[in-house]
Amino acid sequence: MITLDGVMQAPGGPEEDTSGGFKYGGWTAPYGDEAFAQAMEKNMKPMDYLLGRKTFEIWEHYWPKHANVWPGINDGIKYVLSTTRKKSDWKYSVFLGSVDDLKKVKNSVGPDIQVWGSSKLIQLLLKNDLVDELRLITYPLTLGQGKKIFDEGTIPAAFRLIESTVTPSGLIIANYKREGKVKTGTVGV
Repeated sequence: MITLDGVMQAPGGPEEDTSGGFKYGGWTAPYGDEAFAQAMEKNMKPMDYLLGRKTFEIWEHYWPKHANVWPGINDGIKYVLSTTRKKSDWKYSVFLGSVDDLKKVKNSVGPDIQVWGSSKLIQLLLKNDLVDELRLITYPLTLGQGKKIFDEGTIPAAFRLIESTVTPSGLIIANYKREGKVKTGTVGV
């Protein structure tokens, strides 16, 4: 979930992440509609997850008590990139400490792994060419401040649109698959 200017911080509620003085928490709420609900249902199928420590800490206190909202969330493996945390009581939590650990998980056999939230983790994955697919829900607003999905360090990479929907509330839901290197040329030739 991102804004037109790439902000992804605290989409779910006012108190979700106020770091850096962020005051727009819950910016996604006014845009919910049936098309959005269908897209979320599709993206919330049981799988494994890769999370940054801060997102994990929000999730580990919320999702064990709200599994009825997201069936299967508690059964997927939660891989957590952290240099400060090593364990959790939330079942199926696995802590990783380095980019090399991320590469091992990415190259292992198993279900797809989704990243939710975790702006710094996404930037690290993009910097190290570890992203196979981007599933973006772009909201028709700019916030001017907040944690960004794309920041310094993102490598040049081409993606191919594989699925898209525009909802009645103006959301652009788009899935992009990694397509290799950036190609260049001259317009009009």
